[in-house]
Amino acid sequence: MKLHENYKDIPGWGMDADPENEPTYPMKNYTGDDHRRSDYPRSAPQPKDVEILMSTERPKISAVFGNTVPPSGLSGKIRRYAFSHSEDRYRHWLPLILADRINVVEGIVSDIKKGHVPNMFAERGWKMEIKHNAKGFALKVATTAALGIAMYWLLCGKKRK
Repeated sequence: MKLHENYKDIPGWGMDADPENEPTYPMKNYTGDDHRRSDYPRSAPQPKDVEILMSTERPKISAVFGNTVPPSGLSGKIRRYAFSHSEDRYRHWLPLILADRINVVEGIVSDIKKGHVPNMFAERGWKMEIKHNAKGFALKVATTAALGIAMYWLLCGKKRK
């Protein structure tokens, strides 16, 4: 394939170069600051009062981050492992998915320890699932029951001699 020698021959080339054909012309007030839009005084960084897991690709902490649920327990250990690896690897993302699932179980156990029994039916949105996707919900329940029975049979079934 030959590169174009004259770029003006490429259809659509430079279509936005004409200042008279600027689509934002009547609305935009040009002040000359368009080229200086990233030169502004940065606000003070958010205080770091809990452990923040950082990517290996970024040298500095981001300006704003979540600090309501610091890493803890088994899920926290898994997250620390995940953040020790590059974001372009499965060993970063798959452990984070696993840590999310484990964190749900840790949250339920924590609620029960505090004397609060979670209402799983309401919190998981099963009422709306039944209302709007009854067939899919029934399939999920049947699949979960079949897997549960199979796991029980494999783990606690007849002892082989």
